[in-house]
Amino acid sequence: MQNVVEIEQSRLFVNWKNLFIVTTFHLMCIPALFFFSWKNFAAMMIGNWIVGSLGVGLGYHRLLTHRSFKAPKWLEYTLTALGTMSMQDAPDKWVATHRLHHAFTETARDPHSTRPGFWWAHIGWVVLGTAQDHDRATFKKYIPDLLKDKFHVALSKYYLIPIILSGFLLYALGGFSMVLWGVFVRVVVGWHTTWFVNSLSHIFGKRSFDTKDDSTNNWFVAILTFGEGWHNNHHAYPRSARHGLKWYQFDMNWITINIFKRLGWAKQIRVYNAEKAD
Repeated sequence: MQNVVEIEQSRLFVNWKNLFIVTTFHLMCIPALFFFSWKNFAAMMIGNWIVGSLGVGLGYHRLLTHRSFKAPKWLEYTLTALGTMSMQDAPDKWVATHRLHHAFTETARDPHSTRPGFWWAHIGWVVLGTAQDHDRATFKKYIPDLLKDKFHVALSKYYLIPIILSGFLLYALGGFSMVLWGVFVRVVVGWHTTWFVNSLSHIFGKRSFDTKDDSTNNWFVAILTFGEGWHNNHHAYPRSARHGLKWYQFDMNWITINIFKRLGWAKQIRVYNAEKAD
């Protein structure tokens, strides 16, 4: 680890909105424990794959942020809508934040650098300071593509609608107990697994590439996030649609992209090429 980067004092204030949301969702997991059933557990696991893999890993991250592959608009919009149900903020804010992370990794301008410590990178940046609330100038500089798309602008404004609709659907299928597991537990699990990419995957793991940041390949995080934990590979080649570059680096999201390719839904797929890279 290199020298610690000091957090700008202007960023250190309680973000009451985020603190309320994070606290409420965690507290709602407590009664969920008293309503455990395999059906509710299945709803959480299936929802975690739909939202965490298809929505966040593919939609928010590999498609919108890095444009690692090209998809028809109906698929792009569907994946983005699924990503909103992660409660990781609106897609415009998520994409801008992640592009900033890559532009300024491990510096004072990195939204969730690990240099100030594990807890800052994991959750501190969410509940202290501006988090993902960027000014208009930052949006114009880092997400001009999304700002030109009317659907993305509207979805970012009304991004809570999909998760509310999912709550009604889960209630119809299994009552309030399924809402507890399919919404609240799922969101909390998704939060921490995604935050592990920001924290654990910049502290613990192996480094295949000598990048200028602290990113690592963490197999544990990769399993939890459907392949997003091969983070050193990702930081070395951010636009590669494939993160698990070795045969033993399981990357579920890459497998899904290949399925999309066979269906004719994914084209212009960017992939790390060892020969060209060398």
